[in-house]
Amino acid sequence: MEKLNIFIVEDESIVAKDIQNSLTKLGYNVVGFANNGKDAIEKIIELAPDLVLMDIMIKGGLTGIDVSEKIKEKMNVPVIFLTAYADEGTLSRAKITEPYGYILKPFKEIDLHSTIEMAVYKHQKDSALLKERDFLYSLVENKDEKTNDILFVKSNSKLVKVYLKDIYFVEALKDYVIINTENARFTVHSTMKDLDKKLGNVEFARVHRSFIARLDKIQSIDNQNVVLEHEKKVIPVGGSYREELMQKLNLL
Repeated sequence: MEKLNIFIVEDESIVAKDIQNSLTKLGYNVVGFANNGKDAIEKIIELAPDLVLMDIMIKGGLTGIDVSEKIKEKMNVPVIFLTAYADEGTLSRAKITEPYGYILKPFKEIDLHSTIEMAVYKHQKDSALLKERDFLYSLVENKDEKTNDILFVKSNSKLVKVYLKDIYFVEALKDYVIINTENARFTVHSTMKDLDKKLGNVEFARVHRSFIARLDKIQSIDNQNVVLEHEKKVIPVGGSYREELMQKLNLL
């Protein structure tokens, strides 16, 4: 595994060197130093480290908090604050920048190591969620005829394409919905209301507060139930949904 590249922002040269020695001993790679805000911003953008250790109180007109805010505007890099000041005012200002951790001076190597590892892990998870969110937003914003008949659902930590034509029915289960196709079931953290909107009201019908059925998969209907094709799945018809269902069917 490649070594993690870390940038140090610390205005005390002896302290900075001590941190470098600790990081090297722990198996990390120190790619650079800065002792003031201006240099820190320029070098961090240039070097693009995997993580930044940022002293809050540094030389010059910019604090470590100011630097973190400006860095956040330009790139996605996790920041851990180093500080000897644990007062409420400083921490309140610092948390606005959403750092990935705090280390109070003086600190032990084990504290440095555990904070860095947790920060990197959380940042990787956050980045993955951000990519997934942006991907889903792009699907919505660029929706056309090719994507109108497709849903992407999360299954085993990956997104799986599901064609609407393959869906038989959807069932509510507390805070989740289960999308049932002929060969698979997908459990999604959503509501029936939201999924009803995504499926549309032409090919699907809400037949019960806990069920949505695809119209062309319905084999028969009696007074209280809908029978679906394939495995003859029977789902209930709610009284308040029956009229709407009948209006969507091509009746003779």
